[in-house]
Amino acid sequence: MTMTVAAVGVHVLDTHVLGISSIPSGSDGQLVETIRMSAAGTAGGTALVLARLGATVRSYGAVGDDPVGDTLLALLRRSGVDVGGLVRKPNAQTSASVLPVQPNGDRPAWHCIGANGAFTLADLPADVLDGVTHLHLGGPEFLGGDAAGELLARARAAGITTSVDVLAPGDPDMLAWIAAALPHTDYLLPNDEQVLGFTGAPTLAEGARALLGHGVGCVAVTQGARGALVAVGDDVTEVPAYPVDVVDTTGCGDAFSAGFLRGLSLGHPPIAAAALGCATAAQVAQGLGTDAGTYDLATVQALTK
Repeated sequence: MTMTVAAVGVHVLDTHVLGISSIPSGSDGQLVETIRMSAAGTAGGTALVLARLGATVRSYGAVGDDPVGDTLLALLRRSGVDVGGLVRKPNAQTSASVLPVQPNGDRPAWHCIGANGAFTLADLPADVLDGVTHLHLGGPEFLGGDAAGELLARARAAGITTSVDVLAPGDPDMLAWIAAALPHTDYLLPNDEQVLGFTGAPTLAEGARALLGHGVGCVAVTQGARGALVAVGDDVTEVPAYPVDVVDTTGCGDAFSAGFLRGLSLGHPPIAAAALGCATAAQVAQGLGTDAGTYDLATVQALTK
């Protein structure tokens, strides 16, 4: 089935540093194994993986008019994403993160919000939803719930499937900030820490059900090595992860979102779509960044068989 996606919101350039034995003190240096850049963000990373999985993808958001932005746009283009909807903000730097990946898998991060903080609905062209089958909004907190809800409601009125992934940590105040967007969200794609933080629920299943109570159609929650949990109506189902040799888990949440949404576009019910999401995350975990390796839809589908 044809899938044309408008990926709106947070776009980031990640710099991964692999082979960190410790963070050097003072002005000391250290040789590392790999330094690699990749496109990331709850909109940008998901956009790239969706393109890898065969969807037609248009990115919308804000980047700086700087070399970091040039690199980010080039990486998205190379994977087949249409970047014509990314506006350049001359007075803001492109959002970026530096991620030192340590031997035990820990990956502390330095992050600059940059141009993502300057993105508004006014940056979107009038034809943003033309020909679109799916609107994915990454980082509704940057727009605010009312503006995010306005965009999602427009999409729903046009018969477009909507999904939302929040970047910020889970907090009840954050949930209140984006609450106006949730009744217009077909699929909410948080991680487990966000669900528990947003709701204060004692279990992930109860937290997912609580989010359904805000008007969301389906909640698909990532749980790291435990896979995913899908809540629809009265049903809550665990979907296991696929065992792989993990290099770095950066971008796995975005990869899950892309695989899940692509599965839905292929006619899969939410549980089967979540299995495709877990398989996509497993593929990304075996490298550095969302674009590591040469995976495509067939490669990911093979993991689920």
